[in-house]
Amino acid sequence: MAIETETKDCTALGDAELQELADLSAEGPSRYEVGLLSKAAESWVLVTLARENGRLKGFSFSTLERIGGTPSVIVGLAAIKRTAKRDTVLRAIVNDQLRRAVLAFPDEDVLVGTRFATVSGYDAFKALNDIVPRPDYTATGEERAWGRRLAKRFGIDSGRYDEHAFIVTGDDAYPEVLDHDSLKPEKIEPGFEVFFASIDTVRGDALIAFGWAMADDLVKLA
Repeated sequence: MAIETETKDCTALGDAELQELADLSAEGPSRYEVGLLSKAAESWVLVTLARENGRLKGFSFSTLERIGGTPSVIVGLAAIKRTAKRDTVLRAIVNDQLRRAVLAFPDEDVLVGTRFATVSGYDAFKALNDIVPRPDYTATGEERAWGRRLAKRFGIDSGRYDEHAFIVTGDDAYPEVLDHDSLKPEKIEPGFEVFFASIDTVRGDALIAFGWAMADDLVKLA
């Protein structure tokens, strides 16, 4: 069966769907509970649901907004069920978010930002350009500024964020990240794993990362 995606306003999420999200999260390390997911529904604008044969396989909270005038897709907490199709599910969710981005911001490059707890999260950035942080690259001052902007957007206190390492120090709870376990980790470009060497997921640490979806690529999704 094909993966079917649906993106809707968070206000349309019912109690039964929130429980579905919690049940899916309970099978992975995030274990996001209904209370936290309910708060996420209040904090974010959109939620993308991916199903196969009617069964939930992944979800992602996000918003389309301009940060300092720059078109952006900001992804909050998300979780992908650990199945043999999980990479396909993640790709379907990302494509739907990018498709909505081109409709909202036609003919513009769009920044995509989120948080990762493990290197597998970078699977979500396969279609992006100029990813930060990335191996063998020193971020510019403007890119570090983007890290600070995203940290602020995520409600992270400046004292918990290292703008040079792009790392958020946790608060003893699993971080609100894009929770994904790559089906083929060997295909992730070598070097990205270095960014997670000092991350303690038990403490709740996370990496803020972003990349650019270019207008010429986005138009193909419209």
